[in-house]
Amino acid sequence: MALWRFMTTKTSLGCYICMSKVYSIHTEQFIPISLQEAWDFFSSPANLAKITPEKMGFNIISKHHGAKMYPGQIIEYTVKPLLGIPLYWMTEITHVKEGAYFVDEQRFGPYTMWHHQHHFTKVQGGVKMEDIVHYKIPLGFLGDIAQVILVKKQLEGIFDFRFKAVKEKWGDLQALVL
Repeated sequence: MALWRFMTTKTSLGCYICMSKVYSIHTEQFIPISLQEAWDFFSSPANLAKITPEKMGFNIISKHHGAKMYPGQIIEYTVKPLLGIPLYWMTEITHVKEGAYFVDEQRFGPYTMWHHQHHFTKVQGGVKMEDIVHYKIPLGFLGDIAQVILVKKQLEGIFDFRFKAVKEKWGDLQALVL
């Protein structure tokens, strides 16, 4: 891309260099359970650790987050994504449509931005679970380098683990259909 294009897409080249990209992840999984069972499990903060790799050291530390999800709910965690060093992460549940979707957004934590949509759709024989995540890494172009060598692989590993944990718990709707 030509230098002039960089300069016209941002206010200055210096600003462009200090800005990192926004990345996204999109996953789908078909589960042979009822919509209510899927909603009850995935909308409960208490179940997050069950679908997160143990090596991440995921631990809910908030005391007042409640058992039932609601807009405005704050959930605090520690995670150990790198070298076992614990990081504080606070998310807010910003949107909830019971039985259909919820959205969590990072308020404090390792990302400059984290917006995670969780969608649940009834399909023949079960539920389609869909995740759409948009995230931004701090440190400008250094964050973009970290995305390539570390962050992307780590997030893919977390979602792969979750896919396998869900499949182990309930099975695979696609396997039942085929």
